[in-house]
This record gives sequence, structure tokens and C-alpha cells, in this order.
Amino acid sequence: MNSDPTDPAAPPPPAAPPTSADVARLAGVSRATVSFVLNNTPGGRVGEQTRARVLAAADRLGYVPHAGARSLRAGRTGLILMAGSTVPIGPLFSGFYREFQDALLPRGYTGVLLGTTLGSGDDAARAWAELRPTAVVCLTPGLTADGVRILLRSGTRAVFTLGPEPVPGAHALIMDQVEVGLCAAAHLLERGRRRIGVVVPADPALSPFSAARLAGVRAAVEAADVGARVEPLPLEYTEESAAGLVARCRELALDGLFGYNDEYAMLALRALQDARLDVPGELALVGADDLLLGRLLRPRLTSVRMRLPGGGHLADLVDRALTDPGAALGSHDLMTVELVARDSS
Repeated sequence: MNSDPTDPAAPPPPAAPPTSADVARLAGVSRATVSFVLNNTPGGRVGEQTRARVLAAADRLGYVPHAGARSLRAGRTGLILMAGSTVPIGPLFSGFYREFQDALLPRGYTGVLLGTTLGSGDDAARAWAELRPTAVVCLTPGLTADGVRILLRSGTRAVFTLGPEPVPGAHALIMDQVEVGLCAAAHLLERGRRRIGVVVPADPALSPFSAARLAGVRAAVEAADVGARVEPLPLEYTEESAAGLVARCRELALDGLFGYNDEYAMLALRALQDARLDVPGELALVGADDLLLGRLLRPRLTSVRMRLPGGGHLADLVDRALTDPGAALGSHDLMTVELVARDSS
């Protein structure tokens, strides 16, 4: 039902948003000067007093530049789109995202994280292209060479993909999950464990990570050549499934367990303790991520610590790719790992 505009009790109609012309009038300057100041246009040569007057007028009116109009004039946005994984992320990646976004701002870009998928593969690339990002940093598997071409044809100037292998047309960000499994298995082997179980989360979204970590454990065992064996152990993220995993550990007489990550390792640890199975006496346990909560448990959880470079490092990579679009595509290894030994192993 429409309200009566003559009714004094009716809410006032929404005011039209302020424009750059309004800012110019209030500040006593030209619209070009407003544009120079608010868009940080190089070579504008605006004095500090004039700049302060424009900023004060914009603040008083509540004016912000129209990003859509600005991108139409420039043919692109200053948007750096980060296509995030639908898999829950821990403190390591959360901190990395924040650092990356913060580091983009002084370089003149705005980082936007999409936490949900817009389809997959080429469909996702088309959806991202509609936003006309200056660059795309794809932190989830599935982007193909065709998807990269879609983005580049739409005006995106650089694409970065995260995964074990480069994607043609894109800069590659490598985070080798095999190294996580290698590191965990090497520690268990050093501790004399020869019957090693590896938790494989049942969540299919985690399979790109869990398969690589399992491959790393197998590679370490094969390279050691000490007669050890590896047993994959599927695990739902439930207490019931963890109890079944403990029964399987006993059935297979396992003496070592890599829990995929700290969360799954902690789930397994609780079930192992409920079943009165001694950790680490009967079974040594290793997680990954080095979460604070794992250090608060008893026994304290041994974990593979993964290190990423600061977000400024990735911001520099993106900035260099945008300022020198003719430069050769590169591969950049982002992750290093180290074993932090504690009481559980």
C-alpha cells in the first residue's frame, strides 16, 4: 500500500544521493578537482588545503565515488576478486586473507572475497567476469584454461590459480599438500611407527587436500623402505564415526595415525581416549595446522605447521602482474611446512 505524501505522519521520501557536483559547490572547486582528490588521480596537482576542503565537503554530504561509473570510464575496476573455497578455513587462511586485503589498499586495489561458489569451472569464470575485476585470485580448485580465457577476454588483466599444477594462461600459486603428508609420515617413521593409519575425511570438498596428503604419507613410507604400511581410514566429522575409526585402528593393530588436520586429529584423540587406548604409548598421533586448541589438549598434539608468506607478498605479485602485463607467467610456491613435536607422538 502506497503512503499518502500529503500525510504529515508519512515518512519523508528518500533523499537523492549527493553527487560530485554537490561536493564541488560546497567546496568551491570544479568537478574535475573533486575527481582528482577522491579518485587519487596521479598528476592532479591539487594543493593540500584544497584537498582538505574537498574531503571535508564529501564527508559532510556523505558522498562516495560511484565505482560503477568510474569503471565504465576506465574500462575496468580496481577490484581484485578472491574466489575462496567453500571448505571451512582455519586461522592460517583467515589471517592470510586479511593481510592480503589490507596490503592491496595502499596499492590502489580493493580485495573482495567470494565465500560461496557461483557454479564451477567455466560457469564460475563467467560469473566472475561480469564483475569486471582487474585481477582474479582463484583459491579454490576447478578453474580451467577455458575459464582463464573467458576472464582475460572480458578485461581481467591477470589471473592467479591455487593448486598443485599451473593452469595455462594463469600465474600459479603452489601449495603442495603432498609435503604435509611427507612431513607427518617422516616423523612417525622416525618414532619407530610402522603401521600408519591416515585419516581421509569423508567430505568430498576436502578430497583435493586429503588425497594429496595421503599420497605424501605413501611416498614417505616407500622412500624409507623399512617395511612400513599405510592404511587409509575414512572418517565423518562425527563422534560416532570416530568411534568406528578407533575400532578399525585396533583391528589393524596400527601404531601411528596421521589425522589429516588438527580438527580431525582432535576428534580421533577423544575417541581413542574414550576407548582407553594409550596415546602415544600404543598409537602415536599427528595433526596438521598447529592450532592453539591442539596445544591445550592432554596429551598436547603433535602437528605439521604450515607457513604462508605475508599477504603483502601476494599483493606484490598481483601488482607486478598488473603493472607489467607482458611479463612471463610464473609459478610461486607459497607454503613451507615443519613438524612441531609434542606429547601425542
